Amino acid sequence: MSKYAKISAGLLVAWLVFTLSASALHLFVNAPNKPPAAFGLAVLTPVIVFLVWFASSTGFRQFVLSLNPRTVTLVHSVRVAGILFLALATYKILPAYFALAAGWGDIIIGVTAPFAALWLANPAHRGGFILWQLLGIADLVNALALGTLSGIIDPHGISTAALTVLPVSYIPTFAVPVFLILHIIAIAQARRWPVAAFAATGAGLQPVPQQ
Repeated sequence: MSKYAKISAGLLVAWLVFTLSASALHLFVNAPNKPPAAFGLAVLTPVIVFLVWFASSTGFRQFVLSLNPRTVTLVHSVRVAGILFLALATYKILPAYFALAAGWGDIIIGVTAPFAALWLANPAHRGGFILWQLLGIADLVNALALGTLSGIIDPHGISTAALTVLPVSYIPTFAVPVFLILHIIAIAQARRWPVAAFAATGAGLQPVPQQ
């Protein structure tokens, strides 16, 4: 395992422990009439740290770009767990307008992730691969926007307070930033793919010289 892999794994574990601890202490709970500042910071901080590190460190950037794009994309398969949002809406724990959009969006991305990983992750389908990644980002951003603006959208309806406490808080404060980062990594990789014939290997995508 490389130095950057160890550091990245350590930071992920540290962030997971922090978000779970903060949730257990109810630090993300927010008054209905106030903006969810702590919640927003929990979502954005990992993404900002990643972007700054990626832009400022050549070694880290090379490590990130060396990751297998198929593996990076296949991780999104776990988003089929978005069915949880649909269940919470059924029991009126989350508002339907949020849960249906976020739940079905995640389910669609999760179901299509294997296709994107095994079929689109090569230069021949670069446009489709990037489009799929952008749709995955749009799903996450839409869910975050609906969750954040719920008090304005329907001030007298069911709140999204369940998103700020365990076990549901794990999703927006840890899983969502990780998924956003993985989408960014995949797009950065695809933008660097040369226009050439490629062959898939266990190590990733390797160029095949043209005859």
